[in-house]
Amino acid sequence: MAKEIKTIGVLTSGCDAPGMNAAIRAVVRKAIGNGVKVKGIKKGYQGLLNEEILDMEKKDVSDTIQRGGTILGTARCPEFKQEEVQQKAADICREYGIDGLVVIGGDGSYRGAQGLARHGINTVGIPGTIDLDIACTDYTIGFDTAINTAMQAIDKVRDTSSSHERCSIIEVMGRNAGYIALWCGVANGAEDILLPEKYDFNEQSIINNIIRNRKHGKKHHIIVNAEGIGHSTSMARRIEAATGIETRATILGYMQRGGSPTCKDRFYASIMGAYAADLLCGGKSNRVVGYRNAEFVDFDIEEALAMKKEISEYQFNVSKLLSQ
Repeated sequence: MAKEIKTIGVLTSGCDAPGMNAAIRAVVRKAIGNGVKVKGIKKGYQGLLNEEILDMEKKDVSDTIQRGGTILGTARCPEFKQEEVQQKAADICREYGIDGLVVIGGDGSYRGAQGLARHGINTVGIPGTIDLDIACTDYTIGFDTAINTAMQAIDKVRDTSSSHERCSIIEVMGRNAGYIALWCGVANGAEDILLPEKYDFNEQSIINNIIRNRKHGKKHHIIVNAEGIGHSTSMARRIEAATGIETRATILGYMQRGGSPTCKDRFYASIMGAYAADLLCGGKSNRVVGYRNAEFVDFDIEEALAMKKEISEYQFNVSKLLSQ
């Protein structure tokens, strides 16, 4: 028999991502619509351990869907990997009457949710990361906003790069995943796209490409470099020394995690939030919500964490062809 759920909690964990507030809003309103109480937990798992827990009503999430970041705040909590810490967190949930918990975050957040489930707290994860690096889903909350923010910034860098006939290296986020770099590289018409999954560290081929393009009359050269490769500033110095062409590095940084979420991020996050609330209210546990083949679906957390994700070989080959 499924566990009766009277109260659920919701938290955001790890790095923030645009659209998290839409997910929180949907969790709160759908759960209340299902006759279940909701408690918000501030600052992720750290806030749970510190008992930063508050009651949430529908009005508490009004006028939040358009806001970037997360109204609940977020933080990393490395000690949550420890079994005794997870047990303590589960005990705190029971003390506050929390029967189930929605966790919005990435793979690390899922592992924390998995630990809570082992200690008797029903959990459902929602993919919240700009990196698009969660294998069980084709979409993660914040990715669409991040790539649009980065794309617009790269367009601006291209304008000044062309005016000064420079080579520009623009470093985008993504941790060890190259999805932001790939999408922006194609969308911005970059001459070189460097992905952690594919880069062979052959800088000479980049230098040769720059020199060849300059001989063909190209006034600028845009290199989109993924965070997982990094070292854009030192790369720029080496390229300038080898080519004689002024080369500048621009690291976009945290601006990609901020800003008002796009329509897509708001919509997908809203559906995922409602889906997660329904799973918990139905007595489900140890699940993660995903989006695959144009459908919202859910997986066992262990199954989801075991999945692998790779850059599409076809998309990568197309990106190389279009950059020529």
